[in-house]
Amino acid sequence: MPLIEARNITIRIPTEDGVVHAARDLSFTVEAGSLFGIAGESGSGKSVLIQAIMGLLPQAEIEGECLFQGQDLLAMTQQELRALRGRHIGMVFQDPLSSLHPYYSIGRQITEVIHTHESVSKDEARRRAADMLEKVGIEDAVARLNDFPHQFSGGMRQRVMIAMALVLQPPLIFADEPTTALDVTVQAQIMDLLKRMSDELGVTIVMITHDLGLLSSVADRVMILYAGHRLEFGPAASVFGTPAHPYTQGLLLSSPGISGPDEALVSIPGRPPSLLATPRGCIFAPRCGQVQEICKTPPPIRRYADGAEALCHFEPEARGPNDDVAIAHTAPAPGTAPLVSIRNLHMTYRIATGFGRKRDLDVIKGIDLDVIRGETLGLVGESGCGKSTLARIVAGLTPATGGQVNFDGTEVSDLTGREWRDLRKRVQIVFQDPYGSLNPRRRVGSIIGAPLKIHGLAQGAALKDEVRRLMGLVGLNPEHYNRFPNEFSGGQRQRIGIARALALKPDLMIFDEPVSALDVSIQAQILNLIKELQAELNLTSLFISHDLTVVRHMCDRIAVMNMGRIIELEEADAIFANPREEYTRTLLAASHVPPRPVEPDHRQLIASEPQQGAM
Repeated sequence: MPLIEARNITIRIPTEDGVVHAARDLSFTVEAGSLFGIAGESGSGKSVLIQAIMGLLPQAEIEGECLFQGQDLLAMTQQELRALRGRHIGMVFQDPLSSLHPYYSIGRQITEVIHTHESVSKDEARRRAADMLEKVGIEDAVARLNDFPHQFSGGMRQRVMIAMALVLQPPLIFADEPTTALDVTVQAQIMDLLKRMSDELGVTIVMITHDLGLLSSVADRVMILYAGHRLEFGPAASVFGTPAHPYTQGLLLSSPGISGPDEALVSIPGRPPSLLATPRGCIFAPRCGQVQEICKTPPPIRRYADGAEALCHFEPEARGPNDDVAIAHTAPAPGTAPLVSIRNLHMTYRIATGFGRKRDLDVIKGIDLDVIRGETLGLVGESGCGKSTLARIVAGLTPATGGQVNFDGTEVSDLTGREWRDLRKRVQIVFQDPYGSLNPRRRVGSIIGAPLKIHGLAQGAALKDEVRRLMGLVGLNPEHYNRFPNEFSGGQRQRIGIARALALKPDLMIFDEPVSALDVSIQAQILNLIKELQAELNLTSLFISHDLTVVRHMCDRIAVMNMGRIIELEEADAIFANPREEYTRTLLAASHVPPRPVEPDHRQLIASEPQQGAM
């Protein structure tokens, strides 16, 4: 008997602009002890579906059923749902910073989950909390129970969220992008942990992710969502190996692991439709490369002998990467002077440990690094190794405790506030956390236009036109100019941050996990955009990412960091072909690349049925 049976779920959310149809007639089953994946672009309804099932959308109008252990979650009261959440259903949210309370230590927040559902002593609760933190890869767990969320990197905060969801060992875990902020080695550890709990304890996992490489390697069954519709559903091997819907094929072909470093990435043209409108015919037709007149009518559900189902009139045509489309990319000439020169850089934080005691935490330990003018330098390493701290020092946001940073002949440690304001037009950063870096009280148009207004580069109608252009450039709907950040999905919020950083056309762009929250199709558009800007403007980039396929595609050279030091620095091809350090080899071994889709000419179609609720 399935652990979850979802039947004809429809979700409507009233907004100022009208009713958003976040999900339309969704049905699926999740077998006990399995890992069920949900994939699709940002705004497709993945997170909204899970939040509705968990009872976290009180303002939404929800129809249908979702049976969990025979009980309909959609018919439960809030009191009944509170008793289930944590004890029987765990949840890992997409944004760890906004999900953790900034005023309480992480130890208090994890033990609160235990005390809410079990009668145990404080010492026992802290022991269990520390044990779970160690399992998710946080060192010195007992001491770090007393630390606060802001004292952890983005990846480490995500580990805390996962520990909080797992600490009571619930039979079901909803994981919304659980490994988005994690480096590949910890990602592998987390997925091994989740799979082990699934195998040993029978824990069932429903995982939302845009990482198709990861999903193809761990999922048993997969559902592909688009604009609130289920376009494909079935065994992961079938969905990813021989996709039956053009949308699924397009997502797979967008992966940078499939295209070469000098090829433009494949991306699905256009953008997802407005969820305010009632679709007529195939919802994907406006972006589909094989659309025909019949697509103006609702497509049937095509069922295959291998258990897969697709909502389409046709089989997808065979496609491959853009083999004939090259993207301009000019590596810096030998001997080019560095734009940024770093020498003997140190960064030490003094952390309060309670009762007036403090301890020193060395994050950067004597780094020497040159960023050559015109190059894209990749910076990789596990969470907590100091990548983001190094980026903030170079951007002038955090003063180093030792060493020198020289930008285009200027020693930045000697700059006054006014001088840094002038220099900041030439140095911009895209932060890792898309929500924490946006002012929740300001509209998106104001956020993106702020750099232009502050530096006196545009105002009035010209400012608004430029902001709309930037929004379109990064895949945002210019009509959403007046919305607030909380009205966007996580991936859309990241696009806002990228548009804001691009506004001033800087000499140095620091990308701190710039596409970690983006689905693969928009990721391809952004990565192509970054490469185009580098060629057009001779843009110099410091590119931080835990996705090694992205780093290989984007970067001329790669620096590998470990425990505050750079242990290997080589040309990108050399790093991947012949890494010197064992640590580098471990990172490469943990990386996932989605399978290249093949033409599904051998699949057996067993039925073609009209979809329920077709108009």
